[in-house]
Amino acid sequence: MNQARHVLAAQQDIHNQIAQHTPFDDILSAIIDMVSQQLPGALVSFMQLDPVENSLSVVSSSGLSDTYCRMAQRIPVGVNIASCGASAYRREIVITNDIEQDVNWAPFLEHTRREGLASCWSAPVLTADDELLGTFATYYRSPRVPEQAEQTQLIQAANLLALAIARQRDRRALQTHEQRFTSLFTHHPDAVFELDLTGRYLSSNQAMTDISGLSAEQLRGMHYEEFVVQADHAHTRLAFEQACRGIPQYYELSAYNARQESYQLEITNLPIVVDDDIVGVYGIARDVSAQRLQEAELRLLKRGIDATPNGVVMADASDPNLPLVYINTAFQEITGYHRDEVIGHNCRFLQGKDTDPYAIEQIRTAIAECREHQVTLLNYRKDGTPFWNLFSIAPVFGQDGRRTHYVGIQQDVTHQRENEEKLRLQRTHDLLTGLLSRTTFEGQLEYEYLHLAPSRQMAVLVINLDGFKSVNDGLSHHVGDCLLQAVAQRLNGWLQPGDVIARLGGDDFGLLLLDREEEGVIQAAESLLTLLSRPFTIDEHQLHISVSIGISTSGEAIHESGEFILHANVALREAKLQGRNTWQWYCGDISPQTCEHIALRREILEAIEDQQFVVYYQPLVDARTGEVRSLEALVRWNHPSRGIVPPNDFIPLAEQTGQIINIDQWVLRQACFDTVAINASRPVSQPVGVAVNISPVHFRRVGFFSEVQQVLEESGLAPYLLELEVTEGVLMSGTEKVIEQLAALRNIGVLVAIDDFGTGFSSLSYLRQLPINKVKLDRSFIQNIDHNRDNAAIVQGVITMAHHLGLQVVAEGVETLAEQEDLIRHGCDLLQGFRFSRPIPLPQFIALPTRLPAE
Repeated sequence: MNQARHVLAAQQDIHNQIAQHTPFDDILSAIIDMVSQQLPGALVSFMQLDPVENSLSVVSSSGLSDTYCRMAQRIPVGVNIASCGASAYRREIVITNDIEQDVNWAPFLEHTRREGLASCWSAPVLTADDELLGTFATYYRSPRVPEQAEQTQLIQAANLLALAIARQRDRRALQTHEQRFTSLFTHHPDAVFELDLTGRYLSSNQAMTDISGLSAEQLRGMHYEEFVVQADHAHTRLAFEQACRGIPQYYELSAYNARQESYQLEITNLPIVVDDDIVGVYGIARDVSAQRLQEAELRLLKRGIDATPNGVVMADASDPNLPLVYINTAFQEITGYHRDEVIGHNCRFLQGKDTDPYAIEQIRTAIAECREHQVTLLNYRKDGTPFWNLFSIAPVFGQDGRRTHYVGIQQDVTHQRENEEKLRLQRTHDLLTGLLSRTTFEGQLEYEYLHLAPSRQMAVLVINLDGFKSVNDGLSHHVGDCLLQAVAQRLNGWLQPGDVIARLGGDDFGLLLLDREEEGVIQAAESLLTLLSRPFTIDEHQLHISVSIGISTSGEAIHESGEFILHANVALREAKLQGRNTWQWYCGDISPQTCEHIALRREILEAIEDQQFVVYYQPLVDARTGEVRSLEALVRWNHPSRGIVPPNDFIPLAEQTGQIINIDQWVLRQACFDTVAINASRPVSQPVGVAVNISPVHFRRVGFFSEVQQVLEESGLAPYLLELEVTEGVLMSGTEKVIEQLAALRNIGVLVAIDDFGTGFSSLSYLRQLPINKVKLDRSFIQNIDHNRDNAAIVQGVITMAHHLGLQVVAEGVETLAEQEDLIRHGCDLLQGFRFSRPIPLPQFIALPTRLPAE
């Protein structure tokens, strides 16, 4: 009984120490001492958990050497880690009767032997919430099995330790919270104070002392109304009563300090709630006297300047972004912006793409140097219209000498600048068209001629409108003037950087081209003929005109700049004599081939614009049954005077000039729409696809894949019914990019075939790398296949190889029954040629039977 009372007394003493906030180390020592007394011969240790590393370290012990304690640091928590590691892992008491016989202690036997330890009992230290804090253990120098009472004492000691740690953590958390609150209360830049429910001060911070002129001790017990001016008593009292009811309040009032000086305060009242009861009111007071005075001065300034006809703005200099805080009515009228749209923003929203950066830099420099400045710059109204602004800016200083604002004054000087610009343009430009005048053009021409390097080329084109006099005399001078303006506008839009255009007088225009070779000058002249041949709509009139062009270049015998125009005029007269709507070179030494080339190029452009191209269709049939499986779209040029022009006469030139892209785009679109129409007349279960030849130039073009997608979407043609035919030369160059393009087409269902296979750099091995569906044997291999063994061997080899790769084979140019039968024997899949049908227009193709006769 005495032993039990002694244990209870020791435990009660430790509980008292915990309740009295005795330092934790003292409590820990008391617990260790208690266990040492309760368990004679025990060596005691407390290992604390590091939750980050999930390890245990000895922080206090009794009877253990320093050497052993240094070893027992950062011991992992684990099911097989000695006794303490296992106890922490299992969260239960772990008894090791004989350390030497326990495999979990094997890594530590060297240390336990040196320390003379034979057994270990370890209990986890857990909070009431089952949070692991560490382990509490007893060691013995001989093997031992604990009795139940000894286990209970060990667990009780661990529980006491857990309680002590938890109370220590709670106390530290509370202290931290109190210190944080005290720091906020003490160091808050605004006045902070506490009132009881009657409105008397309980405590206050230094900022409150600074405002009121009274210390916290002097304020304590005083009523807040003693400082409030009489006029504000009523609404102040109402706000305080609301805060006492639990409703936060924000308001302003006028007050006196201890020196009877008046000041303006912003007040925030917050209820103090303890255990759901309101026990007082916190107050936060901010002195806004200077701010309200500044606002009053701004209001006075606003009244003083609101009537001025000039735009006036004020910006806050305390903000690096200089946001606007005031604009007057004139500013709104000049710019079109309402004050709600601009207050709080920097006035750079008035700037635009043509605002002079140097003018902006001048304003920024003046602001940085805190000085006045005036500058004229181009600004933009809200609707995007520009105006010239004579802008003056000056800093505004407060009573302390610090810069507080910037004031800016606007003067709209647009009309003045426009008048100045008109005078300048009259000296250098043609008033009717806005182009350079003849005098200015000749000056530019002389400058370029004098500074022309030997390696550079210079060309002058004089352009005259054919038949302009009939327009001017027959339809009125007004229509003639409008036509000249429209021509000038079209020419301006055509110009490239470095070109110079002018009106030389009447219906003559001058064009200066630099660094163009002969071919480039010819292309420019042809382009101008096409450009100006398109109709002009003037009032209710649609005018069709042509132009004649005379050309002179620096390659001629030029002795002064004026001779360029002189020579060009001579060439212009020659162009007129040749029937107009043409150009003539002054030197005139152009080969007939070049002339024919130029004429054909121009005609192709006209054919594209006038829709002279048509699509013919030729069927592809099943080799054995003759059933129509698909069709090939073939472009034809229906020339107005030559009739049908064969593709070989214009396709190569169109590819050289890039015109083939427009032709390809048109054919692809027409073929897709036509195929939808063809299938509408056929059984739903037997649709035909269409094959379209794609130029290498077009296939390599960026955006080609998107074009195909768009045409399919617009026409409604299923992707698997479209087959694109490309030559093997395309596939052999730039293989990686080509494969990517082919794969993209295959991914959306579009088929791809190699056209004219075997006529280029054929390689049977590279076919397996390409995501294609079909190869088309060229006509040259089909001719005489029935008795030409070489051709037959080649065809058989291609067919066999293609079938192994899962590809279909089409034979082009089949004309005889013998060729058809031989191709059937070789296993060819599809046949195409005159034996079945020539290329025919769409209506005739629709009329074809679904199965063509075998003869």
